Amino acid sequence: MSRYEEVRRIKETVEADLLRRPGVTGVDIGPKLVGGKETGRLAIRIYVAKKKDVPDAEVIPKEIEGVPTDVIERRFVLH
Repeated sequence: MSRYEEVRRIKETVEADLLRRPGVTGVDIGPKLVGGKETGRLAIRIYVAKKKDVPDAEVIPKEIEGVPTDVIERRFVLH
């Protein structure tokens, strides 16, 4: 199994739970960004309407099953 397939499998197992969290607008897979630059690591990317302090139960973990997460502030608009 490739690294991409492994990360995709993990993402699929946690995606519904992540999407139920308040403010989460989407989940995908892509390069982890730090300071706008790619780190070379594949990550589960969680899109939120606005980055803000949240209760502990809603905090996105830094890693899920060893895969880094990347929280990105973005709203999606249908055209």
